[in-house]
Amino acid sequence: MPDFPTLMLFAAAALVLTATPGPDMLLIASRSISQGRAAGFFTYGGIALGTYCHALAAAFGLSQLVMAVPAAYEAVRWAGCCYLLYLAYKTIRSEGAAFAPPSTLQRLSAKRIFFAGLTTNLLNPKMALFVVALFPQFVNVQSGPIMLQMLIFATLLNGIGLIVNGAVIILGSTIRSRLASLRRFPKLPQYMLATVFTGLACRLALQTRN
Repeated sequence: MPDFPTLMLFAAAALVLTATPGPDMLLIASRSISQGRAAGFFTYGGIALGTYCHALAAAFGLSQLVMAVPAAYEAVRWAGCCYLLYLAYKTIRSEGAAFAPPSTLQRLSAKRIFFAGLTTNLLNPKMALFVVALFPQFVNVQSGPIMLQMLIFATLLNGIGLIVNGAVIILGSTIRSRLASLRRFPKLPQYMLATVFTGLACRLALQTRN
């Protein structure tokens, strides 16, 4: 297991990274505003699981393969882009009440929100690159199994992310309650969320491995 100074150094790096606004935070915030606090936490749950998957992939060397083989990187990138555009389309086409109370969130909808967060994270090659670039800097072969260390770092990153993004979710749900008075624009949150999905798809389409 990594020693305490290593864990603290990694925690400091994780705090800076998670507190910096990025695609994940934007997605979580938009979900919280458009669909409520529960949707925000379900989204973060999917993203957190994706972080574990990337950590395991890095431990097995799969992430390095994606980074080393241009065709694999491009396949993941364009799959993620298409999936985000699909989410934008489904959001616009949704017939659900935009400002329905969070208690109306159905089990199936929660699963879809969780899965969307997970899939969006998994299909982001930059996330794989981030894990490959950061985690090995703190791994020590003398501190135990590499896979266990990667999972410990992923857990620490997710724990700090929960605190940071939890604040974003609470803020987003507060904004949602304020927007609920805008009855003249009932589908405004859906358009906002669809815009976020489209923006993330464009960002993914334009990014490179460098």
